Amino acid sequence: MAKVISTLFISADGVAEIDPDWHFPYFDENMGRAVTEDYEAADVLLIGRETYDSFAGAWPDREAAGGEDAPFAKQLGDVRKVVVSRQALDFSWRNSELIKGDLVDAVAALKADPGVRGILIPGSISVVQQLLAAGLVDELRLLVHPVAARKGRKLFDEGDSAYHLRVVATETFPTGVLRVIYAPAPAPAPTGYDDVKDQVPAGN
Repeated sequence: MAKVISTLFISADGVAEIDPDWHFPYFDENMGRAVTEDYEAADVLLIGRETYDSFAGAWPDREAAGGEDAPFAKQLGDVRKVVVSRQALDFSWRNSELIKGDLVDAVAALKADPGVRGILIPGSISVVQQLLAAGLVDELRLLVHPVAARKGRKLFDEGDSAYHLRVVATETFPTGVLRVIYAPAPAPAPTGYDDVKDQVPAGN
C-alpha cells in the first residue's frame, strides 16, 4: 500500500495556514533538505484547490525563468498532481487531474494502486483534516516553527475523539525549527489520577 504523507509548515500554537512573515525567516538549507526528502517520498501530489491555484500560479513561471529554484519547479511540473475540487477545472499546469468521485474513496484507491509509491499532501489543510478523520493519513511531517502565530487556521479541527500519535523521528534545526514525523497510534490504556499518583513529585 502506498503511504499518504502530510507535510506542513506549522507554528508552535498549531497554525498551519502559513504567513510569510513568520515562515520565511526560518527557511534555511535544513528545511530545504527536509522538504526535498518529503517530495522524494512520493510520486503523486494530492492538493486542494487553493493550494493548486497557489502552486500553479507560481511554479510554472519559476521553471520557465530558469533560476535557482527551476529544478524543483520542474520536479513539481513533472509529478502527477491530483486536485481536490468540487468544481471542474481547466488545468494549465501539466500532469494535473481532478480527483474522481468521493475524496476518501479516491484516496483509498490511490493507496491500493500498485503503480503508486507514495502520496504527498503539501499544505491543503481541509484535505488533511478529512483524511485524518477517515484514518487514511500514514504520516504527519511537521516543521514546527518557534513562533506562536496567534491567528490563522489550525491543523487539528474540533472533534469528538482525540488523535493519538507516535513519534517516528525528530530533528532540531539551528533556527529552532523542529522537524517532527508522527504516525497514527492506538489509544493508550485508560488511566486516571489514582494510577499515576505515585509519580507525583514528593513535597519538600
